[in-house]
Amino acid sequence: MKKLIVILFSLMLAHFFACAKMSDTFKKGDTIKLGFIAPMSGDSASYGKLTSQAIQMAVDEVNEQGGINGFKVQLIIEDDAANTETGLAAANKLIKTDNVLCIVGAIFSSVSLVVAPLAEEAKVVMISPASTHKDLPEKGRFIFRVIISDAMQAIVFAKYLATIENVKTVGILYVNNAYSKGLAMDFWEEFEKEEGQVVATESADEGTKDFKPQLRKIMEKKPEILYLPNYVSDIALIIKQAKEVGLKSKIYSADGFANPQIFDLLGDQANGIIFTQAAEQKENPTIKKFADKYMSKYGEAPDPYSINTYDAANIILNAIKQKSSKSVLGGSLNIDRDQLRDFVAATKDYDGASGSITFTDNGDLVANIGIFISEGRKFKQQKSFKLDGQRLIELK
Repeated sequence: MKKLIVILFSLMLAHFFACAKMSDTFKKGDTIKLGFIAPMSGDSASYGKLTSQAIQMAVDEVNEQGGINGFKVQLIIEDDAANTETGLAAANKLIKTDNVLCIVGAIFSSVSLVVAPLAEEAKVVMISPASTHKDLPEKGRFIFRVIISDAMQAIVFAKYLATIENVKTVGILYVNNAYSKGLAMDFWEEFEKEEGQVVATESADEGTKDFKPQLRKIMEKKPEILYLPNYVSDIALIIKQAKEVGLKSKIYSADGFANPQIFDLLGDQANGIIFTQAAEQKENPTIKKFADKYMSKYGEAPDPYSINTYDAANIILNAIKQKSSKSVLGGSLNIDRDQLRDFVAATKDYDGASGSITFTDNGDLVANIGIFISEGRKFKQQKSFKLDGQRLIELK
């Protein structure tokens, strides 16, 4: 019995130290595996297409330069189909079967929220290029994102509409997923704090194709504007159907609108829609170089999420390069996951394709919010703001 207790104690200690400090050793012929989770199929496949092209470009650039300390980077793409169960299976495969060192993704907040605990437990650095749900950074020390949070976006937009545009009444129509509902609730709370009134709030299940019943209920309340904090395919359907039922309210949206697919889905009906996303940063050589190369390589312009994906991948690849050590004898490569995480967490003023990137202490992005309008198949920034406590400050 005593011997059994000693054995069990030893196993517990071994497990403790394995969890407390995890490192990876790569031998000659091995590849450094980088995982990517995105919707490559279904209604949201356009997001996966554009972002996967961006991360492939980042990986190709590193490998063309000889890899990282002579080791090639292998990109493993998994399709989550914008579904939490599929995303969970994708993450399990990447982490437990493929043994990826880091993950870029997911795109949708609902998927990132269920994937993040797996990444945290395995000490896999995960950077989302698109998941804006306010709770994501709280999922662990290894979880980061290079996009503004829903909460900040919703608060700034609510303050802007109430105090600058003097909007008094709003209707909200959102789809029941983490991204859309989170934005809707945060916007609602803040708009009413600013003495505005949300006169109608309607929701629909994911996969809904007929939004007319909800739109008719909103029409009865005659709000000045209709706020649509949804993804691009849902936004397009709602806008088309809003016109069909005769809705007169002006339509506003969030960063889910900022996908070039909206122009293919809506044509001229996309014109005049005002929405929020991260504020534009000053043009610099890095931004122009990426955009030109992406267009040349793929024959289409990158969307904001693909730009973020490129940055997320390069932040990770640079961290691996900086925190990996190659042995003199045998040429093996050792990477400590805790040190890798700490290097990523210390990111400050990184010169990315999306602009300067700095992480907060909890892995969130330091960013300002832009107010954009859709005109002539382009997104044009009208104004930009930052929050100073509860004060909305316009940036010049």
